[in-house]
Amino acid sequence: MNARKIILTLAMYHVGLTLAFAQDPNMGTWKLNEAKSQLSPGAPKNIKVVYEAAGDKVKVTVDGIDANGKPTHNEWLGKFDGRDYPVTGDSNEDTRSYTKIDDRILGLNTKKGGKAVASGRIVVSSDGKSRTVTVRGTDPKGKKFRSNALYDKQ
Repeated sequence: MNARKIILTLAMYHVGLTLAFAQDPNMGTWKLNEAKSQLSPGAPKNIKVVYEAAGDKVKVTVDGIDANGKPTHNEWLGKFDGRDYPVTGDSNEDTRSYTKIDDRILGLNTKKGGKAVASGRIVVSSDGKSRTVTVRGTDPKGKKFRSNALYDKQ
């Protein structure tokens, strides 16, 4: 009887997590709309960004192009709780944090060697079909940058 209750409780917990992530407008695949974006000259471009549930965390996978036109790929696994979680595959940052501001807005911060590199906001449109990522920071050469990237949901 107790084993049955435990299994049922665990099953309901996983169903609840799945539903919570499914309702988050940030989840899914997003493709850069360069025509509607304002990117800093020579800045790397995140062409495709995927947000997906990974247990009780979120996995963010980013594919893009660096300043030299070479393909890039990085991954982040964490929670939208404002804490730093490691980034793999990105030479410009080693940790990233997301903070859920409301249902459609996330705060974003990146660090390299414990030092803040960039910060910004991710805002999903009210219809959930697009999102705007506004980021300000300093590149590895010390030059300040600002970008406004618009993404379409796939």
